[in-house]
Formats: sequence, structure tokens, C-alpha cells
Amino acid sequence: MIAFTEGGHLPAFFIVPSRRNRIPLFPERDPYTANRLSEVHLKTLLAFARPFTLIAPMLGVISGALTALGSQHSLRPGFGLTEFFLIAIAALAAGILNAAGNGINQIYDLEIDRINKPERPLAGRKMSMRRAAVFTLITYFIGVGMTWIIVPFPQFDSWTDRLTAPLLYHECIVFYLLAALFTLVYSVPALGRTKRMTFGAHLTIAIPRGLMLKVAGWSVLASVWHWEPWYIGLIFFLFLIGAAGTKDFSDMEGDRQGGCNTLPVRFGVRKAAWMIAPSFVLPWLLIPLGLVIKPDGKTPILTGDPLLLVLFCLSLVIWGSYTLYLILRNPEDLSRVENHPSWKHMYLMMFWAQTGFAAAYLIRL
Repeated sequence: MIAFTEGGHLPAFFIVPSRRNRIPLFPERDPYTANRLSEVHLKTLLAFARPFTLIAPMLGVISGALTALGSQHSLRPGFGLTEFFLIAIAALAAGILNAAGNGINQIYDLEIDRINKPERPLAGRKMSMRRAAVFTLITYFIGVGMTWIIVPFPQFDSWTDRLTAPLLYHECIVFYLLAALFTLVYSVPALGRTKRMTFGAHLTIAIPRGLMLKVAGWSVLASVWHWEPWYIGLIFFLFLIGAAGTKDFSDMEGDRQGGCNTLPVRFGVRKAAWMIAPSFVLPWLLIPLGLVIKPDGKTPILTGDPLLLVLFCLSLVIWGSYTLYLILRNPEDLSRVENHPSWKHMYLMMFWAQTGFAAAYLIRL
């Protein structure tokens, strides 16, 4: 096709190729380049989700479900494919929901993260706010929605029966909904943003990640209307109410500028260290106590293997005491070191506590 000027002359640059030979205005992206860009986006999303932090809630749900399976309140005859898939769905949902919580926290902590954690995708401008918001919204819906299928009661044998079971039997999804709400209350100013409150922040971490996480895991294979899951959840709540504060010491500068009145910001490093110290040891002493207390006069609250539970308690008390020593021998180090050893031990203790409870209920000596 040829485009003529008004005078009939034809400058060379006005020659337009025919449709057959025309070069597209927006050429197709090179497959290699497209794959590379997709890989970069995927890595950015993974970094935004903070994969390491997803392990604890997933393990907590698995541990809670296996603890329920080995308890006297289990509704399942044994462990088979159905039980495996129920646990797998619940654990995956916990990880996805935790990624959503990480996302909403980074969105509302943007200015703080630019000071404390500039390497994160949103704070480092490697990710747009729109992409972050879309990712967070989708993970909230998926993380909560997929737990509707989880119904532990044996009268609902098929997956269709579980999908259509009355709301009363869907105990698990209630805990995931509440956990999602707690993450919003923790981060979103319009809902309170308890992150800026000294004690409110600790409560909105310890309730969903300690108390409710164990009960949610339990609800995968047993009903929650017993003392036992709540008592176990209480132990983890008391641990996290203090131990989760170890992360606040290295974030003091950004938290102070962002208006977050954390324990070390409000009380100083040394006093705050002493305030969180008991949570590393005292909660584990409730384990042997749970073997003695009998609400019905016959059966103790904890129905796992007594010897294993006592040994498990002893290991956590020793480990917690060592972590306590690391914290109190020089509390100022907590604010000078980005990842203080106590933070690592807090996570590892949590992993061991989750694993130990499941083992003490599945193994009988």
C-alpha cells in the first residue's frame, strides 16, 4: 500500500508495507524474555509472601490435627488418604492465609519497612502497590475459602457431603476467618491497627498464631468442644505473647518513626527484655500440670503419652532457659543485631513444640 502526499510526491518514509509484509507495531515478546520476566515476577511475589514465615502456621495446623488424631476425642478411625488430604488442605490454607497477612502488613508498614527492611519488594520499589493489593486480596479469599471443605465428622464421608454439610459442622473455617480478621486488625488503621499499641500488638499475634492455630488444626480431625485443644492452645498463646516480641528490638528506629509503641520503644531495651523473658520457660510448665488436672474427675486434660509429655516439657524448659540466658546476658544486643539468636531460637522452639506435641500423642510408650 502506498501513501501519496498532496502534490503526488512520495517521500520514502511514507511507503507503508502491504498487509502481508507489514511489521507489527507491537512485536510479539521474545519467549525467552517473557519467561525471564515471569520468573522475576514470581520471585518478587515469593519474596513478598515471605516463605520462611509460612512454615510455622502450616506445621502448627499439621501438629494440631495429628494431636487430635491421637487424642481420646478423635472422630476418625485411623489415618488414611481422607485424613491426609484434609490435613494437607488445612495446612496449605494456613500458609496461604499467612502470606495474605504478610502482604497486608507490608502494605500498611510501607514507610516503616523503608527504614527497617528496605530490601523487601514493596519497600524497595520492586513491586507496585496495585500488584501487592491484588496478591493480598486473592490469598485472603483462597486461604479462607478452601477450608470450607474441612468437616471432621464421620457422617460426612464424601467430599460432596462435606461441601453441603450444614454450617454448624464447619468449625475449621470459623477459625480461619477469625485469623484473617486478626491480621487486618493488626495492620489496618481503620480497624484499630493494634501494631502501634504496646500490648495490643502482642495479643493480636498470640491469639491467632498461638491459641487459635492449635484449635484450628485440631478441628480438622476432631470437634473443638473439649478442654484439651484450648488448653494446648493456651500454652502456645502464653509462649508467643512474649516470645513474638523478639522481632521488635531490631525494628525500633522504624517503629518509633512509624508511631508503633512497641515494648522496647516504650520501656527501653533492658526492661522490655525482662518483660518477655518468662514466656520462654513458664508456659511449658503447664504440660505436666495438664496431666494432673481432671475436669471430669477421671480423665486429665492432656490425653497424650504422660512420659513423653514430661520429657517434652523438660526439653522445652531447658531450651527456653538457654534462650533466656542469651537475651538477658546483654539485652542491648537485641537492638544492635538485625537477627538476634533469640529470634532464631524462638522459631526453632516453636517448630520443636509443634512436633513434640504431635509425637507425644501419636506414640504410646
